[in-house]
Amino acid sequence: MGEKTKVDQEMEQEEVTVTLNLDDGSELECVVLTIFEAGQREYIALLPMDGDEFEEGEVYLYRYSEDGKGNPSLENIEDDDEYELVADAFDELLDEQEYDELVGEDEL
Repeated sequence: MGEKTKVDQEMEQEEVTVTLNLDDGSELECVVLTIFEAGQREYIALLPMDGDEFEEGEVYLYRYSEDGKGNPSLENIEDDDEYELVADAFDELLDEQEYDELVGEDEL
């Protein structure tokens, strides 16, 4: 999939987390599984660290970008076709790498 991004390299060294601010006003802490390309954009896959979403193994997919200073930005994927493209790319990535390599065997 091309060269590793700075965030990918950091993730190999330590677990990177982000806090999502949900529509209902609550916050959800997630582990960054990976940042990957699909089409002409980059996307990020997030795994909730606790709650029902963690129990179900639900993964959140968002558009990912960085500003000129390297600050990350996440955007919702609104288009169904775009989401299907991204979900398929993530599934292919999982086929290439074992799921336990992404999240760590101790979290399964």
